[in-house]
Amino acid sequence: MERRRLGQGLEVSAQGLGCMGMSEFYGVGDDAESIATIHAALDAGVNFLDTADMYGPFVNEELVGRAIAGRRDEVVLATKFGNERAPDGARLGINGRPEYVARACEDSLRRLGVETIDLYYQHRVDRTVPVEETWGAMAALVAAGKVRHLGISEAAPATLERAHAVHPVTALQSEYSLWTRDPEDGALETCRRLGVGFVAYSPLGRGFLTGESSNREGTGEGDFRRHHPRFSGENYERNLALVSALDEVAQRRGATVAQLALAWVLARGADVVPIPGTKRRRWLSENVAASDLVLSERDLADIETAVPRGAVAGDRYHEAGMRAINA
Repeated sequence: MERRRLGQGLEVSAQGLGCMGMSEFYGVGDDAESIATIHAALDAGVNFLDTADMYGPFVNEELVGRAIAGRRDEVVLATKFGNERAPDGARLGINGRPEYVARACEDSLRRLGVETIDLYYQHRVDRTVPVEETWGAMAALVAAGKVRHLGISEAAPATLERAHAVHPVTALQSEYSLWTRDPEDGALETCRRLGVGFVAYSPLGRGFLTGESSNREGTGEGDFRRHHPRFSGENYERNLALVSALDEVAQRRGATVAQLALAWVLARGADVVPIPGTKRRRWLSENVAASDLVLSERDLADIETAVPRGAVAGDRYHEAGMRAINA
């Protein structure tokens, strides 16, 4: 698979693998199939794995750690801190205090079973702690050899600049897809001006940008999409019509809707790396094949016509989730 560069020195596969759904949010998981999916990703050249301490909570890092045991040198490993949770899953809020940063990193290293994290993200910006203080603690982790590169997630351009002034930001990770075009409102421009890479999570709109109803309906037990604004009521029906229009373009190219949506993100620039999440080898294979789909100017125009910016109905999170975004 093609490689892309994030920031000034982190080379990763052009697609990564989001591991969150293997442990939480998208229904019941199957650890054996999830580990097989991670192994299949590595075999296919997808070396960029994304997890976080809050997924599970905690158990997703342990799962990824088991999967990469014996294959550490094949992996660019990314994890995150900042969305603090209790062992019972209770959400304790966003935490960017320096002492918490150090403790969270030690815990992640232990769960992952590694000595160094390749890319360590601040998962959400703590509005009660100056980002300079949080990033001072993160920079200390680099100096100590516990972390190689630093990133930040869902940060506003001004916050990104402040963090970058403390220590170079390797990547900004934010939601970006045909479903969510927010990064085009300054974040991508700021990344390019500063030399920061961009990692696009949920590039398939949490499964809505697929041709499989089982992927986009979110009706399973434990699936957070059951009550998600874009998956509910009239919003769902309006958004389904957009997918139907996109499917017409995909069929013309002999591709699936998911492949077309991923190819669109890949076409946004060589500094953009999507990390579609899946817990099944079947969908991994489909996603990986999207890297071979080169879109023409006509394709891009047809996609824009099928899913114009602003056409998606509903917010991308519930109210509490929207408040956590440092937009």
